[in-house]
Amino acid sequence: MDNGQLNWVASFIWNIADDVLRDVYVRGKYRDVILPMTVIRRLDAVLEPTKKAVLDMKKKLDAAKIKNQEAALKQASGQAFYNTSPFTLRDLKARAKQQQLKADFETYLDGFSPNVQEILDKFKFRNQIPTLIENDILGHLIEKFLDSSINLSPNPVLDQDGKVKLPGLDNHGMGTIFEELIRRFNEENNEEAGEHFTPRDVVKLMANLIFLPVAGQIESGTYLVYDGACGTGGMLTVAEETLAHLAKEHGKEVAIHLFGQEINPETYAISKADLLLKGEGDEAENFKHGSTLSQDAFPSREFDFMLSNPPYGKSWKTDLQRMGGKAEITDPRFIVQHAGDPEFKLITRSNDGQLMFLVNKLSKMKHGTPLGSRIAEVHNGSSLFTGDAGQGESNIRRWIIENDWLEAIIALPLNMFYNTGIATYIWVLTNRKPKKRKGKVQLIDATQWFKPLRKNLGKKNCELSDDDIDRIC
Repeated sequence: MDNGQLNWVASFIWNIADDVLRDVYVRGKYRDVILPMTVIRRLDAVLEPTKKAVLDMKKKLDAAKIKNQEAALKQASGQAFYNTSPFTLRDLKARAKQQQLKADFETYLDGFSPNVQEILDKFKFRNQIPTLIENDILGHLIEKFLDSSINLSPNPVLDQDGKVKLPGLDNHGMGTIFEELIRRFNEENNEEAGEHFTPRDVVKLMANLIFLPVAGQIESGTYLVYDGACGTGGMLTVAEETLAHLAKEHGKEVAIHLFGQEINPETYAISKADLLLKGEGDEAENFKHGSTLSQDAFPSREFDFMLSNPPYGKSWKTDLQRMGGKAEITDPRFIVQHAGDPEFKLITRSNDGQLMFLVNKLSKMKHGTPLGSRIAEVHNGSSLFTGDAGQGESNIRRWIIENDWLEAIIALPLNMFYNTGIATYIWVLTNRKPKKRKGKVQLIDATQWFKPLRKNLGKKNCELSDDDIDRIC
């Protein structure tokens, strides 16, 4: 499908919300139904061709009393997921009685593999079923997703003469549609959008900042990319595309593995769903739910490239308590040896944990490879100056500068983000500074380099054009 067709499908799904949910849900809650239903319908369409093989395999395994069935069922479905219920969505379409539809729909959902169950649980999608049933709209909703004018299957729809009526939708196309829906819902709910949504222009700049300076040094091989506040995973997706493109330009073959951690359950569900929809089911296992600060999911991992937009100006008191309180923290990420002090503390005040996310990344740098690690992270102004000498914030800056890891700080234009108009900065760090940069930090004032938006998106009234991004880079 070309971009025009993908946009048309995204708009069709977007309009289902208005057609079906309008009088039952407030606009801000449409996403709670539409995003999980989009995931369910896509998985349903992908699994249709192997449905019989999966049911046959399930029967065989049950008869042989085999407990651990996951690998065999995945093999039967030919995917990283499966559904062992006797139904497809098409079977459910014909259910006239609401109570029968409810029971069968729940059986259908229960048939999905554990990785899909986790997504449905984090979306809290089962909580929506009573509302959909009481208002007699579940059948209508399923029908809309099965509408013959859209094709969410990877296989083309043919007419009577065997000609392609609707092209198949590959994984990349499905990922694009899903990300477009997320973007629209985030802009619609711009109050909370910035919590887990970084504008694409800023993401593109960050990806370029970590990859472009070393594009010529990228060798064929495997690269690990990490975001410890990954939201819906958009930053990692753009990073993966950028790295793959640069490697190809330089004639290199690279395998890229993405790793992410996210504390918000719904946002985490979206990031995992997005990977499943793109056919990266195995990659989805590298995405973990929980707090990066107090429940680090990757304690022994090191990464080649890292990028994040962590929460700023947000309390991390709960994490601090979980870690034993300021006096008791022993986590080696935040208590290091530096300047002759065996217990140099990199612990900020509990009312703002943004620099803690940066320290977490610095603890995961690769030190034994030619490229080392490169990091880009968004901060507000307070990271530049809060904290007196000897306090956590000041210690972190001292530790970074005395190790000569800070390559540049870029001041972005105001009103770049959806939920805040304040000044924001991108910090760029590496443990492999080129010779001409050693002992120096570059400060770039990009506050006047932007293109105004025709219409505000929340607080965002401007964007970085390609020329602005090139100029900064």
